[in-house]
Amino acid sequence: MVTAPPQHPAPSTGARKPWWRRTWTLPFALITLVFLSTAVPPYLSLDPAAAPIPIRPEPAWYYPLLVTHIFGGTLLMLIAVAQLWPWLRRTRPALHRWSGRVYLLAGLPMVGLASLLIGPLAHGSTAVAFNNVVWALAWSAFTLLGFAAARRKDFARHREWMLRGVVLLYAVALARITLPLMVMAFLWLGGAPAGGVDALVEELAPLSLLVNVVFPLLALEWWFQYGRGSRSSRTRSPH
Repeated sequence: MVTAPPQHPAPSTGARKPWWRRTWTLPFALITLVFLSTAVPPYLSLDPAAAPIPIRPEPAWYYPLLVTHIFGGTLLMLIAVAQLWPWLRRTRPALHRWSGRVYLLAGLPMVGLASLLIGPLAHGSTAVAFNNVVWALAWSAFTLLGFAAARRKDFARHREWMLRGVVLLYAVALARITLPLMVMAFLWLGGAPAGGVDALVEELAPLSLLVNVVFPLLALEWWFQYGRGSRSSRTRSPH
């Protein structure tokens, strides 16, 4: 008697984890909300005297453009949380696309162009002004390259360019952590300089910007090449 060969069930790929069980989604959202809830309120009154940083009285457009930049950055950070949420990309691709268009159309003038104009006038040294301009150019370039890749339907490259832009977007939030740590380290090693802690903060600001931009971008590139990013870029599309 001939019998049929045993049927083996197809290997299970496993159920997708719900968003609250993903290790990074909820912390990322909470970090974003905590940062925005502490960084944005001083600017809500639109009063330059309430700003936590020195504000140039001239040119007259400096403070309005600074507020535009801050509010635009707030919008983009909230959109970034949704854009990086795997469930939303997978189940609501139309919403992902439309929020991405808002990210682009609002971000380029409110964040990229505004930062390029106010960056050279920001409080601090020439190095800080230079870093601000480079940041504005790099973020705008990453965002435009990501949009161009999406138009070509090269979603792997789209994802990589947009993630680079998000890393730059969160550099300011990261500085809230790294700069105080650097100040404490320098105080512990050598004490406060002649100008006090404020002078030390101003001296370390360019180095802090370097740490918050270059190191995270290098870590991201490593993840693209050797980590989970390389596999997911090749096997999964966000659309």
